[in-house]
Amino acid sequence: MSDLTLIIIRIGFLALLWLFIFIVLYSLRSDLFGPRLTPLQRVAVQSQRTREEAAASAAVPVVASDTPTTVTPRASASSASAGQASRIVITTGPRAGTELDLPETGLSIGRSSGSGLQIKDDYTSTAHAKIVRWRDSWMVQDLDSTNGTFVDGRRISEATPLRVGSSVRIGTTTFELRR
Repeated sequence: MSDLTLIIIRIGFLALLWLFIFIVLYSLRSDLFGPRLTPLQRVAVQSQRTREEAAASAAVPVVASDTPTTVTPRASASSASAGQASRIVITTGPRAGTELDLPETGLSIGRSSGSGLQIKDDYTSTAHAKIVRWRDSWMVQDLDSTNGTFVDGRRISEATPLRVGSSVRIGTTTFELRR
């Protein structure tokens, strides 16, 4: 072999070695510090913290009757007046109990860090499904995922309307739309 070929092979191996090192470092960073949050996810986490702080600091009035009193935060005027869902509550899965505000522009769901609702499990595709507003209702659409999207126990193949309280299952995570 000529000297030029050996130098090119050495440089190629060196570049491959550095690529491997960067991949390992990126994996370690993800494992230690968690995934990077998109701006939409940051807003959802901040609104959840604000709701929790407001609920903790709000004084619950003492009522002399036997009927329970519930206090719920007001949603936006347009969705509250129409009786439409304004948030998503994860009921089962690794993030059970998490609540996210449902943006008017819709919500992408998947394993990707760019998804509005990121679900990290082996049964979720990178871009698995999306929830969009169509006319006066919310629709869920499967994005040709491998394991499918289920609404109230039925696998869907086209855009399906969601009612408040409908159960949607993606991978091992189940969530509901709520007011």
